[in-house]
This record gives sequence, structure tokens and C-alpha cells, in this order.
Amino acid sequence: MNRLFVLFILCFFSSVSFAQKETETTRILFIFDASKSMFGHFGGKPKIDIAQRLLSEAVDSLRNMPNVGLALRVYGNRSIITPGNQDCEDTHLEVPFGPENVPQIKTVLKSTYPKGTTPIAKSLEATINDFTPCSNCKNIVILITDGIEACDGDPCAVSRALRKNNIFLKPFVIGLGVLEEYKKNFYCIGNFYDAKDEKSFRTILGLVIKEALNSTSIQVDLLDVDGEPSETNVNMTFYDANTGGVKYNFYHTMNHIGLPDTLSIDPAVNYKIQVHTLPEVIKEDVKIVAGQHNHIPIETPQGTIELKLSEGKMRELKFIVREEDECDVVNVQSYKDKVKYLVGTYDVEILTLPRINKVVDVEQGENSLIKIPAPGLVTFKNPGIGFGSVYTNVDGELQLVYSFTPESTSQSIELQPGEYTYVFRGKSAERAFYTVEKDFVIKSSKSSIVQL
Repeated sequence: MNRLFVLFILCFFSSVSFAQKETETTRILFIFDASKSMFGHFGGKPKIDIAQRLLSEAVDSLRNMPNVGLALRVYGNRSIITPGNQDCEDTHLEVPFGPENVPQIKTVLKSTYPKGTTPIAKSLEATINDFTPCSNCKNIVILITDGIEACDGDPCAVSRALRKNNIFLKPFVIGLGVLEEYKKNFYCIGNFYDAKDEKSFRTILGLVIKEALNSTSIQVDLLDVDGEPSETNVNMTFYDANTGGVKYNFYHTMNHIGLPDTLSIDPAVNYKIQVHTLPEVIKEDVKIVAGQHNHIPIETPQGTIELKLSEGKMRELKFIVREEDECDVVNVQSYKDKVKYLVGTYDVEILTLPRINKVVDVEQGENSLIKIPAPGLVTFKNPGIGFGSVYTNVDGELQLVYSFTPESTSQSIELQPGEYTYVFRGKSAERAFYTVEKDFVIKSSKSSIVQL
């Protein structure tokens, strides 16, 4: 059987009024996998050793926390699995909720020996009876396992049944080296995270516990022109609105069902949110309501700008993007890239010789494609070292395109197709009279020589 190292947290609570004045108690039930496969290695170390040690540390960290209760359920630790025989009822509440039971939980963890199979669905179903009645409790389940369901149970069906009974689940799934085809086994339960090694597993476990203890969450809805939260993949910086200090950076993402990801932040702070779109969007004085899920809508409708050559190629070409009639630079973009911008009108200055200026309209979800001809390559062969410059004729007036420094008798540049004038005087010439000029034509993707 292919195995994976998975931790997922199931946060469920019955329909209890949030308006109660009594302090809410958070009850965390740990479900620990003691199936035989836990003897396998995780980053060169036995998985059972790592899981026992990290969970013991996590329990220790919660020992003196007020309004927090702990319990431990273990599966696969009592019945030995043999070929053709596995005990799918081998799941037991080893340490129930009670005062000062952390030493007991740590003792059970230390003495646990992997023997049996992996009845995930059965264990999740049994958790309903592990929580005694409580009118003001938030019930959390954290499951640590190294494998997918092995007893023909269906964790997804358990999840659906709990929801039908007004018990809601908020799960987090963490796997080590999980193959793509196994991920679908957990999407029906909740968010999936992939721990690459022991260090990342420790970090994720800590974050999951922190999330479990925090009843306040947010969802940033980056809105398109239709008011739908379809925009994503942009960094958001959260500042303390009072001190101006940076509190968090989150790269916006969508979950597996296409909704903005849920985040946990400190509800005691008022925030300024900077969305790093092009140009950026600022939302001031964002207040978070503690104890509930907060939606933060921010209008960030976007389209893209792309520059292509109609033919030929260049090693490098950049262009400057500014908001229409504004001087501040929004971005300097390479012609090889397709980049998102907020919906609007932009002045684009393409850094060709000579410069090309365009006005570009960016529309929601559309790509604004700019096409220009490829340049030609011209080489100037001078009679000696001197001062040279290239001009184009615009409405009867010569406009400077490029000036050479007097370093060599031969110099090359790329120019856009068109008619040009080259003016040159040798460095050693003592009179302006010796200035010479020559007209020439550049064709796209062609090379030419101007010989004086």
C-alpha cells in the first residue's frame, strides 16, 4: 500500500449561539496513527518517533493555556495486522477530556507501539461521542496519520454525514510526498498541505494548532469588474494602521473549490491592506470582527499587456508603462512577458530606437497585445574615430535618435524600419566644415552598412 504522511485538523461545532457571554472553551482531540506503517521512515527517521516527539511537544505547549481541553484517541495500537487480517475496529479513546491530563497523554504517546491498520473514517465517526455535552465549546479534531483509509471506510461520507447533522468541519490536510492521485482523497474534507521534511511538518503542525485556537478568520475577495472574487495570485501586505509596521504578507490564492483562501490574523489590530497589483491598491482602516469569518472585498479588476514583434526577434526589449497622462512609472516590462495590470488606460513607451509611444486600454480578463516590427541592424563604417549621430525626419525637422561616443571607427545599433540621416565629423578635424552626412533606409530584420 502506498503511504503518505498526513495531518489534518477537523474543526467542528454544533449550532450554538455566538452571543453567549461565557468564555468559549476550545477542546482539542488528537487522533494518533499507530498503524504498522508508522515504522516507515520520514526523512531518514522513523515516522513513529517523529510523530510521538512533535505531538508531545505540541501538547506541552498547550498545558497551561486557559480555556483549552485536551484528549487523545489512538488507532492501530492494539491489534496486530497480518496478511488477510486487519482489525478495522481498532480505534480507542485512550485519554478522555479532563483536568491536567497532559502527563497522561504524553505517557500514552511514549508507550504506543505501531501494530495495526488505518481506520480513518471509523475514527472520525467515533469522535462525536468523545466530546461530552457543552453549551459553549469549540470542538477540534487533529488527526496525525501516515496513510490513506485502509478499511474501505469513506472519510468524505463521514464529513457529509456530520454536516447533515449540523456539525461543521474545518479541516487542514498535511502530507509528505503525496502522489497527485492521492490528493483527491482529502479534497472532500478540506485544505491540503504538503510537508517536505520534519522541519516543515513541525512548522505546519504549529500553525494548524494556532489556527485551531483562533476563532477569527478572514477572506480577502479580490473583485473583478462584475464584483466576483476571481482575481488572485498577488501579494498582499497587512500593516498595523496605528504603528505603520508590517504585520503579514500573504500571496493571495484560491482553494481547491475556487474560493479565496481563509487566513487567520490578529483581530485586535486595525489594518491597512496593500494589494501589490500594477498599479497597487490600498484599502485603509480595515476592522476585523473577532470570533467570526470576515470578508474583505477589494476591487482589483485586471487584464494583461503583452508586446510582440510582428516578425524576427530581439535579444532584449523593454517598455515603460504609466497610467494615462501620469508621470509615475507603473512598471518596466520585457517584451517576452505577459503582465497583469488594473483595468484602465495606460501610456506605453517602447524603448526602441527611435522610441515608440502607444496608448493601451486594459480590459477585464483580456490580453492587450501590442505588435511592432522587428528592428534592422545597421553598422556604421567611419573613416576614423569621431562624433556621430543618427536622426529621423519628423514633419520636416530632424529629431535625434542616437549619438555615438568617439571610441571606434565601426559601431552597430538596432533601429526600427524607416528612413534616417547619419551625421559625422572626425575627432581630429579642426573645422565644422568637415562634417559629412548620409541618408539610409532600415528594413525589418535586415542588416545594412553605412560607409562614409
